[in-house]
Amino acid sequence: MEETGNWCLIESDPGVFTELISGMGVKGVQVEEVYSLDEHTMEELKPVYGLIFLFKWQRPEVAPQTSYENTATDHIFFAQQVINNACATQAILSILFNNDSIDLGEELRNFKEFTADFSPDMKGLAISNSDLIRYAHNSFARSDPFVNEMHDPRDSKGEDVFHFISYMPINGALYELDGLSSHPIHLGECTDANWTSKANEAITSRMSRYGDAELHFSLMALTRDRLETYEEQIEEVEGLLLSLTDDATIERGRLNSEKSQLEHSLHLEKEKRQRWHRENNLRKHNFIPLTYNLLRILAENKQLDPLITQAVQKASSVPKRSNH
Repeated sequence: MEETGNWCLIESDPGVFTELISGMGVKGVQVEEVYSLDEHTMEELKPVYGLIFLFKWQRPEVAPQTSYENTATDHIFFAQQVINNACATQAILSILFNNDSIDLGEELRNFKEFTADFSPDMKGLAISNSDLIRYAHNSFARSDPFVNEMHDPRDSKGEDVFHFISYMPINGALYELDGLSSHPIHLGECTDANWTSKANEAITSRMSRYGDAELHFSLMALTRDRLETYEEQIEEVEGLLLSLTDDATIERGRLNSEKSQLEHSLHLEKEKRQRWHRENNLRKHNFIPLTYNLLRILAENKQLDPLITQAVQKASSVPKRSNH
């Protein structure tokens, strides 16, 4: 069995996160990249179960003023991050474990029930020791043996380290769930209709702490599976079409147009899933044997040295840019 500490870095990508969630046995959800939290975008993505925010981690100089009740963790599944590189998976799990309408699958459901009364640090330790969660996470490990993926943001010295947190409504209140915090952050009361706009305020406030040149942010939404949504909507429209009388020409035309739009959206979603699957296979594939054999064949055919010399000459001819 792998050591507990061996958790790889994973890419911030909706296709990666969607396959990661599926690999843990969760059904009926997916992750979508979000470029705006405006009303129109959120309406298209509904239902949105939670938001996953990526940002460059900075050591806090002053503890932020936040609301915290001693009973906060009694009704919230909150786990502290006790292992390097686990923040993306923990941000996802925070949303999955705090929404009762999501089908977690048998293993994750049993895990949630077993750890329900654990303290936040013990929940984090249980996550780090879960074979199911760790194997799903590490299925995206890079195949490059020369890359050291072990990073602790709190121990970073001068290098950029990124961190994932989540935002979601729980029992009529908006929470920020950050595994590097000691508790859930209560961000105020909210409703199903306005929680994303309140989350937008919190995210904008966090982004404002950085300089104007900082662009390394990413926002994704955990939503219902779009394939299931479109298939159900098409089935509903087909049912309405069957119920129409022969003289309902205008309504029939409207419904047929709506059905065509839904079928087109379903087709695009299926194409996107195929693209995600291909990209994930490429991420996981080990290209080192291919690279080694290409270099070996070039060397055997006396073609490698000339190519190296040509590359060095080309690199040396490029004008150097001065630092300002």
